[in-house]
Amino acid sequence: MILYPLIELLEGRCVSLFRGRMEEPQIWHVDPVAKAAEFAKAGAGWIHITDFDALQGDERNADTVREIIRTAGASVQLGGGFRSLKRIEEWIEAGAGRIVVGTLAVQQPDLVKEAARAFPEQIVVSVDVYKGHVAGEGWREQSAMVPSAVLKAFADSPLAAFIVTDIDADLDEAEDSLALVTQLSSETRTPVIARGLTRSLDDLSRMKYVPHLAGAVVGRALFDKSIDLEQALEIVKPVPEERAQFI
Repeated sequence: MILYPLIELLEGRCVSLFRGRMEEPQIWHVDPVAKAAEFAKAGAGWIHITDFDALQGDERNADTVREIIRTAGASVQLGGGFRSLKRIEEWIEAGAGRIVVGTLAVQQPDLVKEAARAFPEQIVVSVDVYKGHVAGEGWREQSAMVPSAVLKAFADSPLAAFIVTDIDADLDEAEDSLALVTQLSSETRTPVIARGLTRSLDDLSRMKYVPHLAGAVVGRALFDKSIDLEQALEIVKPVPEERAQFI
């Protein structure tokens, strides 16, 4: 299981949003480049970056993201505002290890399939679920599509992963959300990464034993110190299988 520390950028600052509400950000007074380096130094192999300004077509964070890619010492999984194959290609050429698309996968699935063929194992489809349906446009719009249909639509595409976010998890108990992730991870051969379910080390310990779950994205809990990253990485570290001793 892979842990993906999350950095969310808004107007050049690290933030956490409640259900995607950009008008009410929780601001963390830390330098995003330094924070990325801190995550990598703690042992993270991947860092997930969501650029909220890019969702609006604003590239003000581009230099910061490039600096993280160049200096952090970990691979970057980047999401935010990807609406064309050209932009996906530009950021992969800039060094992003993976590109995350959400709205594009719902609105233009053929384009995402083309991107997956062009960049196998580098495209991640984000499946944001609200009240049983897939949401788009930064969680602001709800589609008629159910999450299982998205997984099925990309069954034959060489995606790196699906990221499943249950938006209701910000409001209710996490058990139903964990059940949703468990169900979806059993429906696809593509790795599934859970987002928004890890508020404590106990949450992470439970998720480790969900069949077929490949990873977890953790953001706010790392910034408010509810979770220590080094301890979290120790929890998700694979346990060596015992080997029979032959005499």
